[in-house]
Amino acid sequence: MSAPVPRAEVSVSMAGSRVEVRTDRSGYLDVRLQIDGLTPGEHHAELITPDGTTTRLPVLVSSSEETFGLVSDLDDTVISTSLPRLFIAAWNSFVVTEEGRRAVPGMARMYQRMLAEHPGAPVIYVSTGAWNTYPFLKRFLARHDFPQGAMLLTDWGPTNTGWFRSGPEHKRTSLRELARDFPNVRWVLVGDDGQHDPSLYGEFAELQPDRVRAIALRELSMTEQVLAHGSTTVLADDDDVTWSPDKAPEVRAPDGDQLWPLLKAVLDEDEHRADGKEKN
Repeated sequence: MSAPVPRAEVSVSMAGSRVEVRTDRSGYLDVRLQIDGLTPGEHHAELITPDGTTTRLPVLVSSSEETFGLVSDLDDTVISTSLPRLFIAAWNSFVVTEEGRRAVPGMARMYQRMLAEHPGAPVIYVSTGAWNTYPFLKRFLARHDFPQGAMLLTDWGPTNTGWFRSGPEHKRTSLRELARDFPNVRWVLVGDDGQHDPSLYGEFAELQPDRVRAIALRELSMTEQVLAHGSTTVLADDDDVTWSPDKAPEVRAPDGDQLWPLLKAVLDEDEHRADGKEKN
């Protein structure tokens, strides 16, 4: 559990730049700093409250020349949940430690192999999980050798339009903001077919085809499909009627070890086309 501090005054300081902000009604901050001259790699920002309490936060900086990036879902893509979706957030927060959860086989290896060829690429984990689960997720990713990356999570509680926040809308907004914040990056989008990832990724690829290299989807088992949405078949959104995933190459397989050769073939073909354009 956490006790939010709404509308609190906070100073955010980094590399000589400092701004004064207030937390929102749930105690969160969303801050953009204009800082020139930062080298790619890990840096730190400081959050300072009026009473002098200081917290250091890691900040990963990518090169403005980087063109490769990875976006990954978490539940059923990185972490094997084996729980009905309604219970996952509470289970992650209150019951299970990172030692008690199982990673999806082969996914960490797939990410490591992919990033070995693109060591400076930004890595973003996008999930509808609550920010309260951030410490657990960070420990889980480190324990299972997943690459370090930023997390875009959400928070529990009612909104102006409903009792709970919309998971698809959170991911849709996150993808849109990543396209804005990383204008030169073309993303590999990794998710699963248990919820809305196929339609959301297909929608993003159709709206911004120049921002997507490939879509990789983990195929859930029949049991996992039932736990994810109550049916033995792949979830069909209304959006699937409107959006088609034909704007970007898409591969599917049950785990990372089977996904990787399919994805690598797509990425190699993409690199080959890019080299051909440069020569021309």
